[in-house]
Amino acid sequence: MSGTRDAERRRVRGMHRATALAVLLGLTACASPRGTLSPVADTVPGASKVDMLVATTRMPADDPKEYFSGNRGPQLSFAEFIVSIPPEANRKPGEVQLPQSVPGNPATDFVTLKADVIDRAQATAWFRRTVRTVPKRRVLVFIHGFNNRFDDAVFRFAQIVHDAGTPVVPVLFTWPSRGSVLAYGYDRESNTYSRNALETTLRAIARDPDVGEISILAHSMGNWVTLEALRQMAIRDGRVTPKIKNVLLAAPDVDVDLFREAIVDMGKERPGVTLFVSQDDRALAISRRLWGDSVRLGAIDPEQEPYRTDLEKSGITVLNLSKLRTGDPLNHSKFAESPEVVRIIGRELAEGQTLTDSRVGIGDRIIQVTAGAAAAVGTAAGLAVSAPVAVIDPRTRENFQGHVDNLGQAVAGTVSP
Repeated sequence: MSGTRDAERRRVRGMHRATALAVLLGLTACASPRGTLSPVADTVPGASKVDMLVATTRMPADDPKEYFSGNRGPQLSFAEFIVSIPPEANRKPGEVQLPQSVPGNPATDFVTLKADVIDRAQATAWFRRTVRTVPKRRVLVFIHGFNNRFDDAVFRFAQIVHDAGTPVVPVLFTWPSRGSVLAYGYDRESNTYSRNALETTLRAIARDPDVGEISILAHSMGNWVTLEALRQMAIRDGRVTPKIKNVLLAAPDVDVDLFREAIVDMGKERPGVTLFVSQDDRALAISRRLWGDSVRLGAIDPEQEPYRTDLEKSGITVLNLSKLRTGDPLNHSKFAESPEVVRIIGRELAEGQTLTDSRVGIGDRIIQVTAGAAAAVGTAAGLAVSAPVAVIDPRTRENFQGHVDNLGQAVAGTVSP
């Protein structure tokens, strides 16, 4: 009994350390002022525009300037946002330059030109009108992660769409995140709460006869609701709709065993799946502590067994971003902040191929994205291709401990008990 109590005390201390570190990390972040989504009158020469459809399970905000809150809404709501992105001379690819005051300056800040809450019929009309203007009629659905306010999600997606440089119909699915580092549990349950709505959204897009193909990009905790929605769809229909071609899972805050089960439930005719992992992801090291030492999918080392063998069998591709450096102190948003990675995504989606097909042999499933590859975007230079690796196996918890253990201990050890 004493051994059990000691183990529980150690687990609780680890959770306290992780929570304290999360608070410290959160306090170092720069928050944008409220009301940043309020439209400005006009943009400036050289600025770019991203016109997106929003589907959300968030409750409308009490303050109309906020549009949607972090509370859970009773049904899907819709909006249209046109985001103005500063001229290339005034920003670096990968950056989201939030206004320091309201209204923002379109010459230097991300600002909105249009921000309208709309009903389902208006959303359908917008979608049908827009999809006919896009080559190959390709749709990109983005699902954000933990600790995202509504404006965070809108501006981040606009940045990804712009920097990828690929014509798509942008659809943001945003779920009720509190936008607070102290609300991990609430966000996780809001994520699960939204799985039926995401499934409904994906079905509605796929039913449109004008849609050619759908790609999904999920980040962090948003990977959980994505996997749940696709799993449900496969169980109901016997497969995921064939219009969903690519599912890109960036820094997934998902238990490895649950991922394995979701992939199995999707069946053999599932979409192509690509993982973006990084062994130096500090946010996932904290999450692992909070989940009782549960291995997080986005922090695996794909060179290790059992991942190596199983990924070859499953056909899942991995982009290992561990050697890539960005301005993110948590190393959790490399997929969006790295110009290399965003452009790789854009090019491959534009070509309608999986991320490995145009660069390496069919059997190769790991791409190591190296530092300093910016000048080589669009070519094989700057990408080191490794042998096939694996990611799903029921022996995960027993066979994979070393490097993530060390990472978690190093992170938790930075805060005193």
